[in-house]
Amino acid sequence: MNKAKRTAIFERLRADKPAPTTELRYDSPFELLVAVVLSAQATDVGVNKATARLFPVANTPEAILALGEEQLREHIKTIGLYRAKAANVIKLCRMLVEQHGGEVPRSREALEALPGVGRKTANVILNTAFGEPTIAVDTHIFRVANRTGLAPGRNVREVEDRLVRLTPPEFRKDAHHWLILHGRYVCKARRPECGNCGIVDLCEYREKVLPADQPAD
Repeated sequence: MNKAKRTAIFERLRADKPAPTTELRYDSPFELLVAVVLSAQATDVGVNKATARLFPVANTPEAILALGEEQLREHIKTIGLYRAKAANVIKLCRMLVEQHGGEVPRSREALEALPGVGRKTANVILNTAFGEPTIAVDTHIFRVANRTGLAPGRNVREVEDRLVRLTPPEFRKDAHHWLILHGRYVCKARRPECGNCGIVDLCEYREKVLPADQPAD
């Protein structure tokens, strides 16, 4: 895939959603951090239901520490792996209080040192909370990047590195959100909705699922 085609893809994604953002609900970098940690192997809808119960009660590191791990589990028990996640959130809050004055750090190194936070989560926080042009690669973005030919790679880090390198600078800040939404609602895992895809003629996927009267390009 060449630069002109990549640019055209992002232009169309931008035209469709000029101001994309996460579907997780949050009002502060800390709330976003907790929501992203809880979102591992869970849906955004499920996380939002849990945080709607949790955040009115405790939405700072200090408040969650005061709540305690047992009560935290009660608030998030509808989410998969909630026991392990509760333990990580408690450890994360303690580290934020002890090492960062209760604030979410803005460096990748400091973020990745927090319990339950890996490279993908750090990228989300840097991008969504702090406006940095990072690209967090989840299963949706990995699929879209490989399927379309936008930035193929054998693993998430390869895809991330290629997306960062090949995405035109003007689109880099919002690329994560455009691609995840496209993967979640159009370029689905089991059956991509190519007939409803705004970039179908630019996509290099060879097994497009199209109506009989619609040409692939």
